[in-house]
Amino acid sequence: MSDLVVVFDFDRTMIEGDSDDWVVTQMGLTQLFNQLRRTLPWNSLMDRMMEELHSLDKTVEDIANCMRLTPFDSHMIEAIKSAHSLGCDLKIISDANQFFIETILEHHGLLGCFSEIYTNPTSVDENGRLRILPYHNSALAHHGCNLCPSNLCKGVVVNDIRTSALGHGKKRFIYLGDGRGDICPTLKLVDGDYVMPRKNYPLWDRICSKPTHIKAEVHEWSNAEELEKVLLHLINTISINENCGGKNSSHPNSSKCQSKTRPFCSIS
Repeated sequence: MSDLVVVFDFDRTMIEGDSDDWVVTQMGLTQLFNQLRRTLPWNSLMDRMMEELHSLDKTVEDIANCMRLTPFDSHMIEAIKSAHSLGCDLKIISDANQFFIETILEHHGLLGCFSEIYTNPTSVDENGRLRILPYHNSALAHHGCNLCPSNLCKGVVVNDIRTSALGHGKKRFIYLGDGRGDICPTLKLVDGDYVMPRKNYPLWDRICSKPTHIKAEVHEWSNAEELEKVLLHLINTISINENCGGKNSSHPNSSKCQSKTRPFCSIS
């Protein structure tokens, strides 16, 4: 499956909750966070939270210890390890940040499964304070996308990955996500790609309301256990079709090469 790129969102997709919310809640920042939430862009707000932790004498290691306690479902761990072992090129695009994501993945032995992580970069300044910076620099902050925040347009990243992937012979994408920030990259997917939206979350709602805007084949999921089953079935079905030399087909009931079908959103 060396020609298959699997792209994960992180918050509420790879992990059940939100890594930013986790550190804010666990480290006692909720009141200040709520006070400043309407005054700062999210990325800048989280950098401000790190400043507050530093003023409270919380170290980078204290923050890391907090992140290591983030709940991470065992089915998700197995899905990632299995997809990696099957030869898929795994990547992350997330509006969280480098430190949170890498700390959590390393704690669960998953960091080495991912070839690239596209997220807001972090650094530790000369005073030992963790800084959270925007993914797009000032030159790209006005990327012209009205679906994404100024600090990160996931659609731009998907296009960049596709350009690089095609240069290395990779042709198909599976994109897994849940939120509004995953709408733009989903719209960048093409015929032959696949999108796995989390059911009853904003991305799924958008796909169900405007299905004709989506060129990729849609496969919904509700929890980590279901994600594992759907993802691995999809990977295996794609592999079977490649071995058969036939066209794409990844319908959940598919067991051999057949013509392409598009699963629909079953709104309940």
